[in-house]
Amino acid sequence: MPLNRRDFVQAMMYSPFALTLSLSQAKRVAAEETNASGVSISEIHEGEDVFAYIQRVKGGFDLQLYREILGAANAFKEGDQIIGVAATDEESRKNARALLAATRIVDINAHPVFKDKLHQLITNRQSSTLKERSANLTLGALKQLLLTEDEATIKKVTSGLSSDVIGSVVKLMTNGELIIVGSKVFNSLPGSQIGARGYLGARLQPNSPTDNLDDIFWQVLDGWSYAVGDVLLGTNPVSSTPESVEAVELVLKDILVTFGVADIMPHCVLSHIDVQAEVERQNPGSTALWFQSIAGSDDANETFDISVKKMRDYARSRTGQYGLYFETGQGADFTNGHSHGFDMVLHESRKYGFARALTQDVAAAQKSAGKESAPWVHLNDVAGFIGPEVFRTREQLVRCCLEDIIMGKLHGLTIGLDVCSTLHMDVSLDDLDWCLDQIMPANPAYLMALPTKIDPMLGYLTTGFQDHVRMREKFGYRVNNKMWGFFQKLAVIDASGKPTEHFGDPTWVYLQYRRKKGDSRTNRAILKEGRQKLSEVRGRGVFIAEGYGEKHSELEPSLKVEIDQIYHDAKKSIWAELTSDFISSVPEAVPLTTQSNDRLEYILHPTTGEQLSKAATKMIRQLRNSYDEKFDVQVVISDGLNALSIMDEGHLEPFLKELRQQLLAAGYHPSKRNIIIKSGRVRAGYRIGELLFGGLSGNRAILHIIGERPGTGHHTFSVYMTSPPGSVWGQSGKVDHNITKVVSGIAATALKPTKGADETVRILHQMNAG
Repeated sequence: MPLNRRDFVQAMMYSPFALTLSLSQAKRVAAEETNASGVSISEIHEGEDVFAYIQRVKGGFDLQLYREILGAANAFKEGDQIIGVAATDEESRKNARALLAATRIVDINAHPVFKDKLHQLITNRQSSTLKERSANLTLGALKQLLLTEDEATIKKVTSGLSSDVIGSVVKLMTNGELIIVGSKVFNSLPGSQIGARGYLGARLQPNSPTDNLDDIFWQVLDGWSYAVGDVLLGTNPVSSTPESVEAVELVLKDILVTFGVADIMPHCVLSHIDVQAEVERQNPGSTALWFQSIAGSDDANETFDISVKKMRDYARSRTGQYGLYFETGQGADFTNGHSHGFDMVLHESRKYGFARALTQDVAAAQKSAGKESAPWVHLNDVAGFIGPEVFRTREQLVRCCLEDIIMGKLHGLTIGLDVCSTLHMDVSLDDLDWCLDQIMPANPAYLMALPTKIDPMLGYLTTGFQDHVRMREKFGYRVNNKMWGFFQKLAVIDASGKPTEHFGDPTWVYLQYRRKKGDSRTNRAILKEGRQKLSEVRGRGVFIAEGYGEKHSELEPSLKVEIDQIYHDAKKSIWAELTSDFISSVPEAVPLTTQSNDRLEYILHPTTGEQLSKAATKMIRQLRNSYDEKFDVQVVISDGLNALSIMDEGHLEPFLKELRQQLLAAGYHPSKRNIIIKSGRVRAGYRIGELLFGGLSGNRAILHIIGERPGTGHHTFSVYMTSPPGSVWGQSGKVDHNITKVVSGIAATALKPTKGADETVRILHQMNAG
C-alpha cells in the first residue's frame, strides 16, 4: 500500500544539521537569510478592508496579493515564510490583521483562496440559512461574537461558516482569546464524555518497532495501569500488509472484548483506509474505527491515494457503532509540495472542512440504517510532527495547537491533539511540559498516550501516560465516565479516584486479563509470567513505565534517566554524517550530492535535498549509458536523519548482502553499484529513477535505504521501494509517494537487517506482480 502520513512525512522531514552549528545558531542564520522576503504592508487607510486595499494597490482583485495578506495576518511560522506569505515585520502583521478584521464574511466567501473539488464539497455543506444570516458580519465582529456569546449562540453561527472564514478569524485572536473560545465550545462523541467540557481523554498509541504483538499488548495494559486510555487503542503499523494489520487489529480487539469494554471504546490500526477495508472484507468484525490521514487540497490528498469521492464512498459505508478517525497537521501539505501559495492555517482549516463534510456523510449513512445517534467521528491534529522547516520553537507549537483546537471545534469536530516535537526542532522534553500547561486550558478532547514521551517506533516526542496523570491533577480534567468506572473495577484507582497500590503496575492488569480468560493458575504464577513477558518486551527496546517518582505523575527515576539518555543519543544521531571512510567501505559505491550546500540548508529548505546536484545528474546519466538496460533494480543509500543507523556495525553490510542474494534468487537483475547520497531525501531517489530508468521497458525498481527515526532507542533505517514501468519513470514528477512502499525499523536491535532484506524483496515481488 502507499505510504501512510507519518511514513511519508518522516521520509522528508528529518535531517542532521552541520556539526559546527547548534540548533539555536541555525535558527538565527535562517532568520538572517530569509527575513528579506515576505509580505510588507506599511500603510493602510482607516476602515479599509482586504479587498479595498487590493483595489487601491493593484487596481483590481489580485489572488496572489490576497493570499499574501491572509498569510501576513498569521503569527510567524517558518512554513509561511518559505512560500513568501509571512509578514516581514510586526507592523505588517498588525496591518494585515486590521484589514482582515474589517472584511465581511460574504466577501471572503466570494473569493476562495483555492478552488478544487474539496473546496466545492466544503462550500456545498455549509448551512445556507446560517450562511446568509452571518454573511454581512465582518471578521472583527465574528471574533467578538465568539469571545462574548455563549456556546449555543456560537454553534448557531458556525455551521454556516466556511473553512476559509474559520481559518481567517483565528488569525485575529491572541493565544488568550483562542483559549477563551476553546474553553466554551465542545463537541462530544455519542454516548460518552469524550470531547465534553472538563474531560481529557487519551488515545493509547502502543507502537512497536517490529509490529510485535506482545509489545503492543503490554503497552495497552501499561496505560490502563495508570488509568489512561479511554478514546482509542490506535497503533501505527510498521507493515501495512493486510495480514500484518489484521494480526494487530485482532490483538487490540481481544483486549477490549476480554475486558468487556469494546462497546465503550474502539480499536484501530492506522494503515491506509484501503488496507483496513480489505482486512474487514477478509475478516468481518476484525476492525472497528477506520483511520485515514487527510490533506487540504485535492492533489495533496492524492499523495495519500485518496480523493473526495473515495472518502465519501467510505464515509457512506460506515453504518456501525464506530465511524472514522482522521489525522492532520499544519505543514504536511507544504512538506509534500502542495502549498498552492496560501498559508498553513488555511490549509489546516480546509482539512477540518473535509472532516466536517465526511462526518455528515457518516451521519446520513447511519440514519439510513435506522440509527439516530450522532456519528462516532473524531480528528487528531498531529501538531509539531513535520519539523523546523514548518515551525521550530515551543511558542510556535503552542500557537499551532491553539489555532487548531479552535478551528476544529468551530467546525463541529471532536478534536484531539498530538502535542509533539521532532528531534531536530528546538523543543526539549521539558519544553513539552511547558507547552501542555499553555495549551490545556483550551480543553482539547484528548491527547496521545505512550509509556514515556518517546515513541519507540516513530522516534518523536509526545505525551506519556504520566503526563495525563499530571494534567488531571493540575487542571481537574476527568476521564470518560464509563472507562473511569472500568479503571475502578480494575482496582488501579479507588472509589474516590485515588491511585491504589496497583497503580502503575501492568502485571496487575495482566493478572486481571488472565482471570478474564479463565486462567486458574495462582496469582504468583501469573505475575511471574507477566514479569518475564515484560522483560522480553523491554529487551526489544520498547519502553514500559512502572511505578512512579515522588508523585504519581512522575516517571520512576531510573526510567527517567534512561529516557534522558535516549533523547541525547537521538540528538547525536541527528547531527551525525556519513564519513568518507564509511563511504569508501561500501562495495561499488557511487557517491552523489543533492542541491543542499550544507546540512543547514538541507533542514531549512527540504526541496534542496530532493533534487540532485548537476554533478550527480551527470553521473547518473553516465551510469545509464554504462548499464545498457541490463539492470532492473538500483540500490540507493542516503544518510537521512540518522547516519549512525547506516554506519553502525551489523546494519548495512548484512542487509545489502542478503538483499542482493534474495534479489538474484527471485530473478531480478540488480546493479552492482550502490549509489550513496549525502543530504538526500526520499524524493532524491525518484529523481535517480527518472534519469536511470525513464523510457525503458518493464518495471524498474529503486530501493532507497535511508536513516530514520532517532529517539526510538534504536538506530533504525528504512527502505522505500518504488517500482513502476520505465514509461512512468519517463514522466518527470510522475513518480511520488503514492506508489511507494516502505519497510521501516531495520536495525540489529529491532527488525534484523537480514529479515528486513527478506521483507523488502517479498514486497517488491508483490508490487511487480500487481
